Amino acid sequence: MPSEIRQQNETAVVKPDEDIVASVVESLRQELQQAVQETSRVALDLEKVEMVDSMGLGLLIATHNSLSESGSALEVRNVNNDILNLFKTMRLDHHFRIV
Repeated sequence: MPSEIRQQNETAVVKPDEDIVASVVESLRQELQQAVQETSRVALDLEKVEMVDSMGLGLLIATHNSLSESGSALEVRNVNNDILNLFKTMRLDHHFRIV
């Protein structure tokens, strides 16, 4: 199912409807690539996401790297405690802006 994508000021906000796992990574990758091409600021709203697997983490890191090349960073919003702990364990909270 496609993510909700909306513009908020100068930021493209991508809000997936489901967990970020291997089965949805390719479609989400296309949505995120489009958002990166259209604006230099991308926020990923994880309000409806309960789990991120290793493929999902790889996608988030790749998106962050694409944004870093243009001097921006990936912002991650509405992160549940389990995902936040995963990000902290992997030290991704030092790379992503988590709000």
